[in-house]
Amino acid sequence: MKKIFTLTALSLLVLSANAQVTAHKFFDNWSIGVNGGVVTKTVGKTSFDDFGRVAGLELTKQITPVWGLGFEGEAGFKTTGFKTIVDNTNVNLLNKVNFTNWFCGYKGVPRAFELEGIVGVGFNHYFEGSAVKNHNEFTSKMGLNFNFNVGQKKAWTIALKPAIIYGLGDNKYNVNNSVVELTAGVAYHFKTSNGKHHFVKPQLHNQSQIDALNATINGLRSDVEQKDGKINDMNRQIRNLQNQLNDARNRKPIVETVEVHTKSEKMTLESVITFRQGKTIVDAAQLPNVERIATYMKNHKDCKVIIKGYASPEGNPEINTRLARERAEAVKNILIKKYGIAANRITAEGQGVGNMFSEPDWNRVAICTLEESK
Repeated sequence: MKKIFTLTALSLLVLSANAQVTAHKFFDNWSIGVNGGVVTKTVGKTSFDDFGRVAGLELTKQITPVWGLGFEGEAGFKTTGFKTIVDNTNVNLLNKVNFTNWFCGYKGVPRAFELEGIVGVGFNHYFEGSAVKNHNEFTSKMGLNFNFNVGQKKAWTIALKPAIIYGLGDNKYNVNNSVVELTAGVAYHFKTSNGKHHFVKPQLHNQSQIDALNATINGLRSDVEQKDGKINDMNRQIRNLQNQLNDARNRKPIVETVEVHTKSEKMTLESVITFRQGKTIVDAAQLPNVERIATYMKNHKDCKVIIKGYASPEGNPEINTRLARERAEAVKNILIKKYGIAANRITAEGQGVGNMFSEPDWNRVAICTLEESK
């Protein structure tokens, strides 16, 4: 048994020294095969009648290109002296070492011919015969597999398999309690997750290629960082503009009142109400300018207001004349209806197209002029 454990340890050592291959999954690199051949005693006179026939199934998991585990079941068929068709059954757990890949290295594709060594332990059951009693015993199997990998995809293996099997009834290796076996077999290798029927080596690049790729990656990272910086700057500008827009929306309208002292010792106050193009309705944003006039008139009962409406120069002259008049009337109506200012204190006049300002759009206004004597 020491030999078996020694060979098993050697197999594990081979596993650690194996050539690098791409990572594989548990269900990768399995194969199934059938075997058939003859078996006879190792020592003693042997005639043709002494040869037994043997057949079996084998399931193998290849752990690496060098090392694998096999599960084998065999049956010996009737020879002289046995009462049943099946003489014995033997189940083996086999360590497999691919000497070719171990010593020559694995190239990424199985070679046409590979030499493989096997060693393992098993359990044998003998059925009763004229010279054999019904009994069980542990066994040890050692041998070689001459593997011929065929097909373009290397999915099939045809093998010639000589081996010696020891019966370990007394826990010793005794050649007198052994048989030699010669079988031939064929195995199918299932397709793996990499799309092949075998291990695949990773594609390696030389250092110059790796350096070039790293330089390209670093360049791309630099470009990304620069673009990120530009994006951050643009985002800051957008936030600043958004803040300015929000401030403008929330800012209260500025009401400007102009005091003019004339030679006749009268004080004149003006307030300007602007309109949208083609509109005669006072916007809510302009109401503070109207309310400023109303408040002043309520506090100064003797003052009057003259409202002059204007239009910008674009458009039809007749329409502009009407817009100018209706804008003045719109301010007058607000003073009367909303603030209760007497109509006889208000004069509303349409002045047509205005030219008070250099920008044409600024002339769409109604100018309220307050007058009172000091």
